[in-house]
Amino acid sequence: MKGWQGVLAAGVAVGLVAAWVVHSRFRSDLALAAVRAAQGSTVLDTRCGPIEVQQVGEGLPLLMIHGSGGGHDQGMDFARPLAQHGIRVIAVSRFGYLRTPRPTIASPEAQADAHVCVLDALGVPRAAVMGASAGGPSALQTAIRHPTRVSALVLVVPITHKPADVADSAPPASDEKDGWLLRILGSDFLVWSALKLARDAFFEHVLATPPGLIHAASDAERSRANAMAEHVLPVSARAAGLLEDTRLGKGLKPYPLEHIRAPTLAISARDDGFGTFAGAQYTTSRIPGARFIGYEQGGHLLIGHDEDTCAAIVEWIRASAGR
Repeated sequence: MKGWQGVLAAGVAVGLVAAWVVHSRFRSDLALAAVRAAQGSTVLDTRCGPIEVQQVGEGLPLLMIHGSGGGHDQGMDFARPLAQHGIRVIAVSRFGYLRTPRPTIASPEAQADAHVCVLDALGVPRAAVMGASAGGPSALQTAIRHPTRVSALVLVVPITHKPADVADSAPPASDEKDGWLLRILGSDFLVWSALKLARDAFFEHVLATPPGLIHAASDAERSRANAMAEHVLPVSARAAGLLEDTRLGKGLKPYPLEHIRAPTLAISARDDGFGTFAGAQYTTSRIPGARFIGYEQGGHLLIGHDEDTCAAIVEWIRASAGR
């Protein structure tokens, strides 16, 4: 018996040491993530309330609106390369993300008005507006509600409404799947653990991108995909926005797209697990003069198309500014 007790005690000791090591590593990584998420940003005091903003570059202004699970940092991850081409990137944190609080009314319409409040606070009379993923609805509403402030509209893998008679490009997520995704994304530790132990599953289910595409991509594209995954942390600072985006995504309503006058470009990939291809294609069909770029592969992160996408966006913003 004493021998078994010794083995049990040793096992408990090993388990406690392992738990301490894991916990220490988690706390260290989370602290680094929190520091990174705050780098480069400031909180503007606007007439719509405090809004977090990061800016880089000089030239034609572009308001970058991030997707679900993001913030100014995710927006800048995507748009920073544009700053090398004469574009001033203004990346915001939407309602409920990082240091931008969630107001009582956090609809896409209210968020669109807040986007214009940012432009007012910065003294920018007119800007291109780019909405990625769940940033799509408020980007569209900005063009609808404030047409004189939007020089161009760019929608990248946008979450948008489409009628029921338009075929889905990917099966819609069930309430059950949304539920367990929210449980994972409601915990810094669960997200950290998934990134350490099941990164491919994280790419497939949270970032809606086939892992095989990422493994086969260039070093630069793999680095970009990994950064997008890791920059979800600290997810606790993004939880209010995530909940709002999930609620919104289940109840998207039709917008008066035919009223949009800003030159509009939409980009998506057919294998995007969030099904943005069909919605983006439908949206551009309803906006006068809009252009749609559709890739067969790339997933929600548009793997393999980073340079082409950047070039198309720069060209679109420049051409629109000259009109």
